[in-house]
Amino acid sequence: MKIADRLHQAGIILPEPPLPVANYIPSAIAGNLLFISGQLCLDNGTLHQRHIGKVGGSVSTDLGIEAAKFCAINLLAQARAALGDLERIQRCVRLGGFINAQAGFTALPPIMNGASDLMVAILGEAGKHTRTTVGVAELPMGAAVEIEAIFEVR
Repeated sequence: MKIADRLHQAGIILPEPPLPVANYIPSAIAGNLLFISGQLCLDNGTLHQRHIGKVGGSVSTDLGIEAAKFCAINLLAQARAALGDLERIQRCVRLGGFINAQAGFTALPPIMNGASDLMVAILGEAGKHTRTTVGVAELPMGAAVEIEAIFEVR
């Protein structure tokens, strides 16, 4: 099944990818790897109040998972902008997740599963990846989650 069909079935419309907010580029291709800069949990360009703050504190686990899904959607939007066609993705190699976590909150893997599960749902077997998940003290704009990606491309 094509990636566009899986997105449609999931009810996901990829937004215009967010523009960089500092001195970096949103993506870079090196050989057959596509590196995507960290993406915040923006919903069509908007950081909702429910996704601002610390997971395990003002942001519930369920909202943290939702925030991670929005990060994954933005990663795919950046990939489409870089590649022109998501069908060029051969596989998701790695996701790196940063969770704006309340001190002592250690249930980070389920939060990151929001993004991991979406990658597998949209890319199928090619969406299975390695990953790193870390809790951090702060993220830009107070966002609850930020995730970066590496894709192997054709």
